[in-house]
Parts: sequence; C-alpha cells; structure tokens
Amino acid sequence: MPSVKTFEKTHMKKEPRGLAHSDSQEDFEETPTWAAVITVLGYALLTALGWLRDFLRNIGLEDKKTAQDPNPKDFVPLYQSYECFYTRNLYTRIRDVFNQPIASVAGATVQVMERLSTDFNWTFQFSGKKLPSINLGSYNYLGFAENCGPCSDQAMKSIETYGISSCSTRHELGTQNYMNDLESLMAEYLNVEDCIAFGMGFATNALNIPALAGKGDLILSDKLNHTSLILGARLSGAAVYTFNHNDIQDLEKRLRNAIIHGQPRTCRPWKKILIIVEGVYSMEGSLCSLPKIIELKKKYKTYLYVDEAHSIGAIGSRGRGVVDYWNVDPNDIDIHMGTFTKSFGSAGGYIAGKKSLIDHIRIYTHSGCYSASMSAPIVFQIISALSIIMGRDGTNDGQKRIQQLACNVRYFRRQLVDMGFIVYGNDNSPVVPVMIFMPAKIAAVNREMLKRGCAVVTVGFPATLLTESRVRFCISAGHTKEMLDHALKAMDEVGDLVALRYSKRNSPRRWHELNRADYDKEYF
Repeated sequence: MPSVKTFEKTHMKKEPRGLAHSDSQEDFEETPTWAAVITVLGYALLTALGWLRDFLRNIGLEDKKTAQDPNPKDFVPLYQSYECFYTRNLYTRIRDVFNQPIASVAGATVQVMERLSTDFNWTFQFSGKKLPSINLGSYNYLGFAENCGPCSDQAMKSIETYGISSCSTRHELGTQNYMNDLESLMAEYLNVEDCIAFGMGFATNALNIPALAGKGDLILSDKLNHTSLILGARLSGAAVYTFNHNDIQDLEKRLRNAIIHGQPRTCRPWKKILIIVEGVYSMEGSLCSLPKIIELKKKYKTYLYVDEAHSIGAIGSRGRGVVDYWNVDPNDIDIHMGTFTKSFGSAGGYIAGKKSLIDHIRIYTHSGCYSASMSAPIVFQIISALSIIMGRDGTNDGQKRIQQLACNVRYFRRQLVDMGFIVYGNDNSPVVPVMIFMPAKIAAVNREMLKRGCAVVTVGFPATLLTESRVRFCISAGHTKEMLDHALKAMDEVGDLVALRYSKRNSPRRWHELNRADYDKEYF
C-alpha cells in the first residue's frame, strides 16, 4: 500500500450542501514504484532514440530540413541545446495533442478543429472538420464564457459607447470611468478598501511583485507557485527562498531561520518578509492551508500575498475564493491577487487590499504606467459577471452557479476515485488532476478522449515532475450531469484501454458498476 499524504481541513465553517464538508481532505497518493521506474525508463528510451535520430540526421540518412537548430548563426543562442533536443525528439512526437485550435466559444462544449499531419507532427493541415466535444480543459469555472446572455449583451453594448480598442495608457490619458467602476465593485466584493485592475493576469504578478519587494527583502514562495509568481519574485531583486508545498512546518522553519540569521554575509535583519502562496494550485488541485499560514504571518510579523487566480469565483459559499472558503478575515491578507480570465470569462487581473497599498502600486507599478488600459468589452464582461455573482442583477443566478460548480466538482471527483484512478487535490477543487505517469500515455489519453467527444488537457515533463504526468480536468458550472456522465464513461473506457487504474486503496470498479442513485441523491 503506497503511503498517503493528507491535509485534514480545520477551521471549517458550516456551509450549504455541496460547498464544503467537515470530513473533506486533500489526498496525494504517491506514485507506485513500478510506475515510476517504467516512466523513467520510458524517458530514457525516448532520449536514446532521439540521440540516434540526431546522428542519422547528421550523416544524411534522415531528412534534416524540419529538425534544424533554431538558434540563429553567429548570435547568442536563444534556446539551450537540450531544449532543442527535447522539442525535436520528444515533444514533436505528441505535438498534435497540444494547442488544439477551436472554432467556438470556450464554453461547456467546444468545436475542435481537426488537424492532420503527413510529416510526423512537424506541420499540420486542417481537414475542415469540426469535432463537437465536451470542454474539460478551460478555466470556465462559473460558465460565463458564453456568446449570449447578460454578460455578452453588456459587452456588446459597451462597444457602441466606447469602441473595442484602448490605444491609450493610463499614464497618457488617465483611467476610463468604467475602470473605476470595476475596481470599486471588486473591492466591495472582496470586502477590502481598494483595488486596481490590469489588462493581463500574468503581468499582474510578474510586474507588481517588484513594486512590493526589493533588495534587502525576503520572499518565501511555495515550491509549486505559478511561473508568473516566480518571475515576479526574481525580477524584484529580493532574496527568494522556497518552502515545500503546503508544508506549514517547513515554512515556519524557514521563517525562524530567516529572522535568526538575517541577510547573508551582513546578518542584518531583513527589511521585510513576504510569503507568497496560491489559493488553488492549478496543477495539483490543492488549496493553501490559509488559516495556518495567517497564524505564522501574525506570529512572525510578515506580509502575505495570496494568488487567487484559480479560486476567486470558484471556491467558497459566496465564491470569494479561499478567504471565503476558510472563513478568515480578508484584512489578514495583505495582498489579494486574482485574475478575470477564469471564473469571470474575460481577461486581466487585479490586486486588492488596503488603500495605502493600492496607492503605492498605482505609483510604482510598471504594469499600470506602461500598458494599455483594458478595453470596454472586457471590463463590462467582468462587471456583468461580478454583478450576477453578487446578486445585483436581481436574481440568484450567481449563487446557483456557485452551488452547481461545487456539486459538479464533488460528483466528478468521487466517481473517478471510486473507479480506481489516482486523483490529486482537495475534494472541493475545480481542478481535477488524474495521474497517468508514463510519457506514451500523455498522447494516448488525449487522443482517445477526443475520439469519445471529450476535449481534455494532458500535461507532462517539464510542466510537471518527470514521474507525475497527468490529465487535468477543469470542471464548470456550465457542465450538465449528462455531460459529466459522458466524460466519466469515456474516462472509464480509456482507463481500461491504457491501464490508468493505479490506486491501491480499494478495488477499482467500472463506471457502470457504480450505484448511480447514491451519487444523484448525495450531489444533486
């Protein structure tokens, strides 16, 4: 029996059925040893075959025109040598399952454009066919990615008034009134003093962390934080230390050492210490243990930055992210960050908190002064979605969506576990990673699911650890029970076809063997 790392939920408030359960926990069943060994051997074999093919190309026995080194001659290399090698000989083999174009709104269902290749995925041609599929790969958590309805109506009306482009920056002509409306509404929703919005979610992290930390400061970052957080921390010039994912003991150990020993060489105290975590981790499906992190923040008098990109709108009884989910005081978090690209079906990001913090960011951030302001359709999509979530539209549609998402998530996760798959993350997380481990299965699962009418995202090295490839389902309030059942049945078939039932906790069962009435009664 493989060991299991669990994080018991504490500080849980009573919430409506389907939103939270006092017995929920996060499970990370470790990779079976035999699967890890075969996975490493698989990558070793692919690497050896890659070297052989490169040798054959160099001596002229294999066509080289599609495998040339992309680094310009006599210039500084743009790519590392292994990066080019990996792209040529490993990534290209399964390139057809990545970046698949669609010809529709990225809603609950999508039209995937069929692509064909005659040169082993070096180039693609469109066949003209569109494959109708259930969309299990987009971050459309509350189902607001729609081409009809109140949000799209508001976005279209805004074009008549403001146009579709924003050719000016805030630095040149100031802020449009609708930007002020968005920021005020978001601050009210989060129950904080002030908020500032930006046109790009990635840049919200990458270009604002340097405005919050600098030389002489220390950043303690979770090891599984998003690339945008890592980039922002590096650009800041502050010292950056990492702690093990969601490991409170390791975080406290590093905090104590930082305070005791101070800065390297000089031993001077750090000017400030900033802890950076995510609400929901997009690859693991786990939630940060926020109450315990806040306890450490107060104990050691540090600052806390919480990235709620995947949790705002998707977690909590009112959809206010992990702050709502754990029922903590919003004022205990110094920097609230989130994006509008997921639950709100739009684009951009925000930072919220005390007014003094936001005033500081407005002056010092490069993301505001040197970027175009958000266009009206994007902003009005967000305002409309936010108004629905808050109930300002006079309906309870927002609350229905939040509850529907929670029910869908728990229903989908429970059945995957019962079918014998290793499923990572929190019981309430809309990100549902199912482990597939071996490199050959990355493409096999994606292709077979698409054949069965399900568009999914499969992820492998280097986006994950070598032995932790996975298929990542993103559940939406827009998914109906019939859609979820279709996806579960497809996953059941594919799981048998490519042998994905790795869990050793209990005897795996086929989808048709599960008691449908029990699930329907509990979750619907």
